[in-house]
Amino acid sequence: MPDLLRADEVRVRFRTSGLVQQLIKRIDDPFIDAVMKVSFSLNKGETFGLVGESGSGKTTLGRAIIGLVKAQEGSITFGGKELIGLKDSQYKDVRREIAMMFQDPVASLSPRKTVRYSITEPLKIHGISGKNLDEEARRLLKLVGLHEGFLNAYPHQLSGGQARRVGVARALALEPKVIIADEPTAGLDVSVQGEILNLMNRLQRELGLSYLIITHNLPVVRHVSDRLAIMYLGRFVEVGTTEEIFERPAHPYTLGLLAAVPEPDPDKRRDKLELEGEIPSLMRRPSGCEFHTRCPFAQAKCLSEAPEHKGVAPGHWASCHFPFPDPADAKTVGGAGAD
Repeated sequence: MPDLLRADEVRVRFRTSGLVQQLIKRIDDPFIDAVMKVSFSLNKGETFGLVGESGSGKTTLGRAIIGLVKAQEGSITFGGKELIGLKDSQYKDVRREIAMMFQDPVASLSPRKTVRYSITEPLKIHGISGKNLDEEARRLLKLVGLHEGFLNAYPHQLSGGQARRVGVARALALEPKVIIADEPTAGLDVSVQGEILNLMNRLQRELGLSYLIITHNLPVVRHVSDRLAIMYLGRFVEVGTTEEIFERPAHPYTLGLLAAVPEPDPDKRRDKLELEGEIPSLMRRPSGCEFHTRCPFAQAKCLSEAPEHKGVAPGHWASCHFPFPDPADAKTVGGAGAD
């Protein structure tokens, strides 16, 4: 069976200076690379997680898939159809089948429109006729566990969890095959996070949905994702099944993200190595392995040579000169904290 969604060597660049400034200052390359030649696939009914700190490029990649930003190189196919190079008008059909849930559930809803308007608006935008909008609104609310009393509510009257459920309902309005969920549990209490994740899992089972989940929160993706890609400075540095990456992390950056997960045992917290420094600027990418400026295990080779992908297990690889070969090694060196 062919992949439902596939990205191959995708590159997204943004201009950093205008043409006049480029000529005056003699800037050879007035662009930064937000996404650097990344590849992944998504199958029907599968959940793929993109994990990384702010500035890693994960949201840019998600937006490139639905044409909100333009990819300059590579290939993105959906159902076998090439998406890169489509005109804005041609993306309309794509956005019927690939929906996006934005990070801030309240801000993504119009403050002057009711819940009924917000969740049925996609039907109007895409010219879907022959459906009773009131019935559709009630059906969508029921799908996400809200009663019809919310139809006349405004976003400021909703709790964070309720606003997120409304966002899910809006994403489901056009009966998409794929939902790109950008930080689906951001700003929610832990108990509410669990409710939203359980809702997403239920909808996936009932509707056959595929998810691309974008997050910095590893505990979130552990419970919902089948496979993960760890992203740093626009590149994938580790890819594998969720179970493999949690049980056998191979890249130091992955260890850092895992170490950031709250640990109730203070002795275990002290055992973890701290990750120093901040994520570098995209305008001044480090030489060699781009993670070496923050890596507690960097060696001379890391400063000058870019690492290649090294297989750790079937379907699991890390872009590191010295990947950790087994869980015992990772535990010995400890984790690295990341914000």
